[in-house]
Amino acid sequence: MAPYAATPPRPEFWAALDPAQQAALRAAGRPKQYPVRAPLVYQGDESDHVIIIERGWAKVTSSTEDGHDVVLAVRGPGDLLAESAVLGGRTRSATVTALSPIRALVVPAARFTGFLDEHPDVWMLVTSTFVQRLDDSDRRLKAHVTSRGTQRLAMLLAELAERSVQYAPPAPDGSIEIGPPLSQEELGSWMDASRETVARALNGLRREGLIRTGWRKIVVLDLPGLREFAKDND
Repeated sequence: MAPYAATPPRPEFWAALDPAQQAALRAAGRPKQYPVRAPLVYQGDESDHVIIIERGWAKVTSSTEDGHDVVLAVRGPGDLLAESAVLGGRTRSATVTALSPIRALVVPAARFTGFLDEHPDVWMLVTSTFVQRLDDSDRRLKAHVTSRGTQRLAMLLAELAERSVQYAPPAPDGSIEIGPPLSQEELGSWMDASRETVARALNGLRREGLIRTGWRKIVVLDLPGLREFAKDND
């Protein structure tokens, strides 16, 4: 069975709300700016508010017992963060750090719960967001077991390209610049591989003519080809 299958990008939390719901949520929260490397959420803190990213990218990390930070996910425009504040958990399970300047909407948990009570159909959206993230984690775990390093990286880059194109159109030649400015170390942490493995995998994808790279910059030159590489290279 192929470890990667392309699926239509789903609308992020904010995009799935109608204009009236967006207006009500803005009235319940306050805008906030976060500079690069600023923490939005700390692992272990109490959950007393939710955050919706309006612009920019952040990484989600978890600290291991030996003090290493493991990249779990990347969040971007339209994403809901810290939903545990309204799903029963009172402690943050991970740290979220800005990868680029971020503009966000911060909503106190009590006000967000009140908003959900007034718009009960959004409860399902919050729940499905949480479930989708569990599914994404499970799918990546399976890919780590069944796929080689270059294949896992191709899968990850294809997903990031599909996400990035929702917020910035492809270049005239069809190439897509991946939005989150991730380092090789961060990519390796996310795909459970060493920096050396990531460097070799990037070289392999460049030789295939699928990507172009620069400092914290990856441009996907052939997204269909990258999908096929992720799916077929066993």
